[in-house]
Amino acid sequence: MPKKISRRSFLKRTIGSLFSIFGLGAGGYYYSREIEPKLLDVNQHKIINPDIPSSFNNFKIVQFSDTHLGFQYDAHQLKKLVKKINALKPDIIFFTGDLMDTPNQYHEANIIIPLLQELEAPFGKFSIYGNHDHGGYGTDIYKSIIEESGFKLLLNNHQQIKLIDGSSIYVIGIDDAMLGKPDIQTAIEGVPDQSYKILLSHAPDLADEAKNYNIQLQLSGHSHGGQVKIPFAGALVIPPYAENYNEGFYKIGSTPLTLYVNRGLGTTRLPFRFLCRPELTVFSLFQK
Repeated sequence: MPKKISRRSFLKRTIGSLFSIFGLGAGGYYYSREIEPKLLDVNQHKIINPDIPSSFNNFKIVQFSDTHLGFQYDAHQLKKLVKKINALKPDIIFFTGDLMDTPNQYHEANIIIPLLQELEAPFGKFSIYGNHDHGGYGTDIYKSIIEESGFKLLLNNHQQIKLIDGSSIYVIGIDDAMLGKPDIQTAIEGVPDQSYKILLSHAPDLADEAKNYNIQLQLSGHSHGGQVKIPFAGALVIPPYAENYNEGFYKIGSTPLTLYVNRGLGTTRLPFRFLCRPELTVFSLFQK
């Protein structure tokens, strides 16, 4: 009787075969497992919109996502990341989900909290749930860790970010699409329609719904940018709710909504990255 193989083993064999087909062989396999996952890109972008109050010009946002601690990403890498983020001197920090790969099997949670506590941002640190934050009985584990770390966990609600002159923008956070119950309507309730709104949604494909709420910017993760990209074949690892939008900028709807999909920092399912380096993203806001 043929031996059954897991989805992970099947994907691993498939990737190994594709490396061989494209002449990458053992070198490509080693590079994608041991080197590229540690090659961090720091990408900086300007967000220009007439709804941004002029007093928010050059307001700096740092987004990080999908660390998946316990799979391939470790506490030492997280410590280096914290130093790198602080060196950027962000005004506000967003974490867009998937902190640990399997929360109830990760035994170094006591290390995570003091590291994340070191992150500094005068206008706050905000986070949302990813699917892995709910998985592995992790819903309460993640909530406890992230809140003890000084982050405000947004769960279908919002937060006003207000400057001394009274001008403000709004940060809206929704639950994960795969294992949670995202509710944009509830999250946005009470937010002035003409205000500048930033939506944090782990799942990028929810932008197709968010475009109906006069939201100007959505920041997402989840896709890992496809994680492994083979020339002429494209991305190999595309999860549900990241099938329409999986990396970088998109303009959606008539408003339009600007969506940015962060490639994340860690890996999941397979410990590989190929032509898809991990990413830390810096956004600077400007009024048009």
